[in-house]
Parts: sequence; C-alpha cells; structure tokens
Amino acid sequence: MVPAFDASAYGRGIADIYDTTVRDLPTEQTVARLYELAEGGPVLELGIGTGRLALPLAARGLRVEGIDGSADMVEVLRAKPGGEHIRVTIGDFSTTRVEGEFGLVVLSTNTIYALPSQDAQVECFRNAAAHLRPGGRFVVEAWVPDLAAFSRGSALRLLSMTEEVVVAEAARLSPAEQLMHTTRVRLSAEGVRMLPANHRYAWPAELDLMARLAGMEREHRWSDWAGSPFGDDSRAHVSVYRWSA
Repeated sequence: MVPAFDASAYGRGIADIYDTTVRDLPTEQTVARLYELAEGGPVLELGIGTGRLALPLAARGLRVEGIDGSADMVEVLRAKPGGEHIRVTIGDFSTTRVEGEFGLVVLSTNTIYALPSQDAQVECFRNAAAHLRPGGRFVVEAWVPDLAAFSRGSALRLLSMTEEVVVAEAARLSPAEQLMHTTRVRLSAEGVRMLPANHRYAWPAELDLMARLAGMEREHRWSDWAGSPFGDDSRAHVSVYRWSA
C-alpha cells in the first residue's frame, strides 16, 4: 500500500544534501532555455526547492515566484544570496494558487512524477494553465519510462561513483498503477543515507493529453535542454505546452 501523499516528506529527507545530488545536471543550459521561453517573464516554478533554477533566472532580471511542499527545501533557498527576494508559497503545487499571471510555469527534474496519481497530475496541468497569461508556456522535464530495465518488476543500478561518494538505487514497479518505488543509497565518509521516494510515472503522450485537458497544446518536445530531437531512443524529454485564452 502506498502511504498517504505528503508533499513535505521528500524535502525532509534530502534538503541538507539536495544540492550535491543535482550538481551534475546541466543547470546553465536549462536556465538559458527557460530564459528564452519566458520571453520576459514573470516565471512561476512548481517545486522550486532550493532555487537551483530560480536564483539564476532571477539574476538574469526575471521576476520569479515558486510553490513548494517542503519548508525544509525552501529554508535552504532562503539562506542563499538573493533567496530572500524570491516569493515562495508552501503548499501542494498541483492545487495551490498564487496571485498574478505568468509568462512561464516550470516543472523540472521529473517532479511531475512526485504527484501520487493521474488525477493529481491532471490537476497540476490545470493549475499551471490557470497561472498562465494568454500565450504563456508550461515546461515539463521528465524521464521516459523504461520498463525493459526491470527484471520481474525490480532493478538495482549504480547511479554514480567517485572516490568520495557512491550512489546506488533500488527500484520496484507496480505497473497496474504506474508507480515506481525507489530508495537511493548514498555512501560516503559521513555515513550511509537512505533516500526513499515514490513516483507515479507517465508516458509523454499521456502528459500531452493532460495538457489538452487543461486547454494547452504542445509546442515543442526535445530530448534535452539543448533542443536535441526527441526520438525512439530518448530516455528523457523536455516538453513545452502553450496556453491561449
């Protein structure tokens, strides 16, 4: 049985080391693409977290706001230079509303899968659309489900390895509900950290339908933030949806 959804649970377990887990992501490339898509902003980031994207976007002159379920993650954001100037609302980003209209709503780094059900993901698309000005964009970054990577519904893989830190992940599928339960194990000189998470995965076409239900149409789909073509072998996607009144 999947535990009741707690939007704050993920941040409680990882906030103090989250930035180290994402330091190899293409942040500069991502920020450059988002700045281009924002067309002057303002920008609303769902799952703003510790500000990996929000702070450099704000440094480029865009007004950035955020919604996040984790006060622990936002506390890390607040401690960074410029973090005190970004308005953040604590709440479930699939339903929480903030005032104003935005040129761009962002949901990056597979965070759409943090929502526990298809219904919650549909509501998230509707919530994003409700925050957009006419012609505004909603950008979703997510991995593409690869069920062939699992044997009898489970998998164990090495994610990264250096002389200082080894990170592995154990995963188990519940295909009937499109759920994946994972625990990342981080081994370092400081000790062992267990980082559990639940994911309600969805295929790109399913996300496209959610967008249409929310009154948006897909404008772009790339396999990465550089704009590489999306194809059969793509293991991730950056999908851009546009809303018109």
